[in-house]
Amino acid sequence: MLPAGGRSRRASAYNRALPMAILALGVSHRHATVDLLDRLAFSDADLVKAYRRALDDPAIEGAVILSTCNRVEVYAGVPSYHAGFQALKRLLSEAREIEPEELAEPLYAHYEMEAVEHAFAVASGLDSMVLGEPQILSQVRDALKRAEAEGATERTLTALFHAAARTGRRVRSETAVGAAPDAFVRAGADLAAEALGGLAGRGAVIVGAGQMSALAAKHLRQRSVGTIRVLNRSLERARALAERTGAEHGELEQLPAALARADLLVTATGAAGLVVPAELLTRATAGRDRPLFVLDLAVPRDVDPAARELPGVVLVDIEGLRDSVAVRTAEAAEDIARAHGIVADEVRRFALRRRSERLAPVIQALRHRGDDVVEAELARFRSQLAELTPDEREAVRALARGVVAKLLHDPIVRLKELSGPGVEDAHARLLVELFGLELE
Repeated sequence: MLPAGGRSRRASAYNRALPMAILALGVSHRHATVDLLDRLAFSDADLVKAYRRALDDPAIEGAVILSTCNRVEVYAGVPSYHAGFQALKRLLSEAREIEPEELAEPLYAHYEMEAVEHAFAVASGLDSMVLGEPQILSQVRDALKRAEAEGATERTLTALFHAAARTGRRVRSETAVGAAPDAFVRAGADLAAEALGGLAGRGAVIVGAGQMSALAAKHLRQRSVGTIRVLNRSLERARALAERTGAEHGELEQLPAALARADLLVTATGAAGLVVPAELLTRATAGRDRPLFVLDLAVPRDVDPAARELPGVVLVDIEGLRDSVAVRTAEAAEDIARAHGIVADEVRRFALRRRSERLAPVIQALRHRGDDVVEAELARFRSQLAELTPDEREAVRALARGVVAKLLHDPIVRLKELSGPGVEDAHARLLVELFGLELE
């Protein structure tokens, strides 16, 4: 019988050889208030401090923080669910100076393959407030790059985020889910045309210079809108978008003057707070005899909801467009189903790769054990083999190795077959004990 100490030592070696478990902990638009999401959001300086905290925590092997207007999530390599959950919750609470009690209700956790599936759905835009939002895929890639720059990631998380990005690209190239934001722009423009008596020749202001703003500028140009003026905090980004779409550009401080001449305002920034207060719209519409249509495509919203009550202002936001967009059609439902199918396919692909990584140390040690037995037996019978020629001795060695390889083939195949969800390590641990394997 193997001494208890030997079993413990080999079990510990097996545990060290395994990749860390994946845990995702976060808060999103589904259950959190806009205020809480704003307070949880990480700036660049906040990320530096947060990654230092993560690296100093023994319960966190590596971490990637995904902070967007829709969600704040931490993906980490952890030794166990409980220790990882407490460590990541502590990280969010202390890094953003939020009491743990405030996180209790909206906080969610996904472990191992559930975390993988969640990450893939997020990168595909399937878990966003605006289905298929164009920004999320680049945000996923940027989150990994930032974690790598801070030295905070590790091989499992790197593989996870690369696979998530691949999944997002597949969903966008193989389905129409990625076109959903354009459906919101089209629906909003239709409502604006109805309210304004047509869009041809109208003056429009676009606040923001991201992908959603680019979609809006392109669509409005196709609808023969007159003057389009792009305003943004970054003048360079406003200029770049304006040059691509034949628009004018300026800084955000020019918004009051621009609104005085506009019939349509489109906002699509990534700001955490309100960009367009109700008072600004009150001043812009004072004394005019035509309505100002305001299309707020931002998540969270850019425009003060109180503007709905202002005379001369028609405000429509993402929530108001949900019943109008094409994602409600049967065709879109099929695209969404195909997108979920792609996610499921990529999850299976990742699971197979991860299972191979978990079993690799055991299979390698088992084959090494077979080689060691062959060499030990050849050494034991060295004197009896002395009369053989070098070629004959090599043939004996090849024969012995072939016999051992055939004997080990079936256990290795069965190990892979039996290592399914929920019992990934049970059979591998048994094999380690039965063969007394020493893992590197």
